[in-house]
Amino acid sequence: MTDSVRRRVLASLALAAALPLGAQAQTWPAKPIRIIVAYPAGGVSDVVARALGDKLSERLGTPVVVENKAGAGGTIGMDAVAKAAPDGYTLGFSAISPLVLNPHLGTPPYDATRDIVPVASVMYSPVLLLGTQAAKERDFRSLLATAKAQPGQVRWATSGLASLGHIMLEHIMQGSGVQITHVPYKGGGQQLNDALSGQFEVLSTNAGPAVMQQIKAGKLHPLAVGAPARLTTLPNVPTLGELGLPAANLNSVFGMFAPAGVPAAVLERLNAEINRALALPDIQARLEASDNVPTGGSAEAFRRQIAAESQSNARIIRAANIRLN
Repeated sequence: MTDSVRRRVLASLALAAALPLGAQAQTWPAKPIRIIVAYPAGGVSDVVARALGDKLSERLGTPVVVENKAGAGGTIGMDAVAKAAPDGYTLGFSAISPLVLNPHLGTPPYDATRDIVPVASVMYSPVLLLGTQAAKERDFRSLLATAKAQPGQVRWATSGLASLGHIMLEHIMQGSGVQITHVPYKGGGQQLNDALSGQFEVLSTNAGPAVMQQIKAGKLHPLAVGAPARLTTLPNVPTLGELGLPAANLNSVFGMFAPAGVPAAVLERLNAEINRALALPDIQARLEASDNVPTGGSAEAFRRQIAAESQSNARIIRAANIRLN
């Protein structure tokens, strides 16, 4: 995270943490709080949720219990949040994809705009576009030039059909007028293994220690990054926004959510406490160690971000005729 980005993050965290709280929040909580994590135990999301839960427990003076409900791209966990009592004792930690992507690919068991409300943005995970040993190009513009000269010859691997990487690819093809062959995998493990053996030219994947290790070893080379700003660990790699493709400049955003109907004063208190936690050096260090960037800010700003990304996803899914079946 650059110094300028760090200053903006800390300023937004301080502002959000200073918001006044209603009287109703002063009598809450009176019993343990449950955080439903929409992903398996042991992953980065689980670790972050538990760290935040510990901080919330300290600040609120009540136990915070983390429960994992994984499956269906986060839909199972978020459905449990949507169906929970709106009393402030059940929260959900998830990427925003169950709200901005899944509803446009099927019919989830909840209404993404009515049944779930954002509490606070927590972090984003940058998405790296990486060239493999099969790619001669060492920068993104050269890759696009090859794709224009040889339509369909460049192969781009993602973690799956209708994944964030797939959405990015469709935005890039529409924004630059090129044809690239999509190679969808079922998850990231085999995708990375095949990348290292040069089974395709490009892959999109979240930044993380395993990927960064392969970059340092010279087995993968970064072409671009989906992030609001360049990464301090890869300062010479431009964002897709810098490259003139702002619609494709996507990253995995994670946040805390609640069932609709939770009293506003309780939501304000939760937002303030989450922002306070995100401003703590140990939480920031934990996030940055896994190549995630703390965000924070108001619930309203998070709601607007979710709405904008949902609208953008709806357009590209229709235009590209993306279907899961």
